[in-house]
Amino acid sequence: MFSVAIDGPAGAGKSTVARAAALRTGMIYVDTGALYRAIALHMLQAKIDPADALQVVPALSAIKVELSYVEGRQRVFLNGEDVSEKIRTPEVSMATSAVSAIPQVREYLMETQRGMAEKYHVVMDGRDIGTVVLPNAPLKIFLTASPEVRAKRRYEELSAKGAPQNYEQVLAEVIQRDYNDSHRKAAPLKQAEDAVLLDTSNLTLEQSIAELVELIHNRRMETQQ
Repeated sequence: MFSVAIDGPAGAGKSTVARAAALRTGMIYVDTGALYRAIALHMLQAKIDPADALQVVPALSAIKVELSYVEGRQRVFLNGEDVSEKIRTPEVSMATSAVSAIPQVREYLMETQRGMAEKYHVVMDGRDIGTVVLPNAPLKIFLTASPEVRAKRRYEELSAKGAPQNYEQVLAEVIQRDYNDSHRKAAPLKQAEDAVLLDTSNLTLEQSIAELVELIHNRRMETQQ
């Protein structure tokens, strides 16, 4: 099976670009961040501090997270409930950063992620896909953009959803999330040594997708020779 491992900071557009590229190349898109978000949502609903491993780890046994594909689009189910929209709030985003720093949470989801890569040709994105989850992936990408650009995109996304926030606050949250993800002890965010850097700061969405599709096409051709 051919795997594309995409890592990068929050708000870089990984999910949007990876999803579109997977569709165009006939591969399955796997948003690993959605799995962590579902766990974070469960902790918030259960009134559990997402940063407290002593509370979080025992609660994992009561969680069943699944990815399903409806008309080619990924849907996320938490204990049978479709939570695809609920997991996209700023509150869940910050909680996700906390739970993903807990080693047992990462181990809990590792089997699910690797299992999908064994069954399908996948484009998988997250924070540690190329460094930990799929270290032998034929193609690794580190997809990023400047904090200011990512904050602007997030600000516009929230405004479009009718939940506007102050831009400076959004930027501060992006910077804090970057720090948390890159400084955690368990699988910190970093670019794999053999990953291709794709900076989308000055690219349109269509240009970013086209760049990724070309990288996938070229690498698949190389592996088939």
